[in-house]
Amino acid sequence: MGQLQCKTAVILGAASEGNMGQTIARLFAREGAKVMVAGRKEGPLAALAAEIAGEYALCDISKKADVNAMADKAAATFGRVDIAINTTGWGLLASMEEITDEQLDQIVDLQFKGVHHFLQAFVRVMSAQAPTGGSLISLSSATTKAIITNHAAYIGTKRGSEALIECVANDYGHLGIKANTVSPAFTDSPMTHESFQVPGLTDAFLPRYPLGRLNTVDDVAHACLWLSTDQAYVTGANIQPNGGLIMRGNPQAHDVAAAVGAAMAKLQG
Repeated sequence: MGQLQCKTAVILGAASEGNMGQTIARLFAREGAKVMVAGRKEGPLAALAAEIAGEYALCDISKKADVNAMADKAAATFGRVDIAINTTGWGLLASMEEITDEQLDQIVDLQFKGVHHFLQAFVRVMSAQAPTGGSLISLSSATTKAIITNHAAYIGTKRGSEALIECVANDYGHLGIKANTVSPAFTDSPMTHESFQVPGLTDAFLPRYPLGRLNTVDDVAHACLWLSTDQAYVTGANIQPNGGLIMRGNPQAHDVAAAVGAAMAKLQG
């Protein structure tokens, strides 16, 4: 029997092939959960839902009405929601001087206000299920513990979302609601393969991982799986499935430039 047999789950941010949301959805379905995948692109969501014998919903996390409609659809479809996971994010690379007001508004809407919408909607649904509430997870980033250059708006909003998770854990634990954060680092995934084509880039990061490799989407999915089981007596935590990177810290801009420069010089000479 799977670890999530008879449980239901909503995975938001699952509309891109091979991303964290899709990887989590496939793993949870294999473990016995009934899964609703959600995001902004109907085609990929419908295909994934058919593949895993699940459901799908269209949802833009920055729009409160969308998030409430998604939560209500899941509750109506499944009867209850045991697990809700937010995997959305935007890796905005911009210095404090460069970022525009428009970019700042967008990332706040996505990574802070959007997470608030998500938690608010599912706290409402799961509170009605007390005392067996459910498990809430939002993906953050190792960069909130291991600062990296030119990511101030990204890190600031992600760190704010971690605080929201802690508040939910504190305020709603008595209703059986767990709330946790999962924080990957630079991840080996289909979405980052283009970055890996930059000579030397991986060389700048690998020495920062005590376990000797970049984390993968599967590492992240299995961390979410454990937190979603009844055996995980954990709430208000920030789980770091990133091979120990936060102990050594991310490389900074000059480290990356040096590694890329060395690799380019080797290729040219």
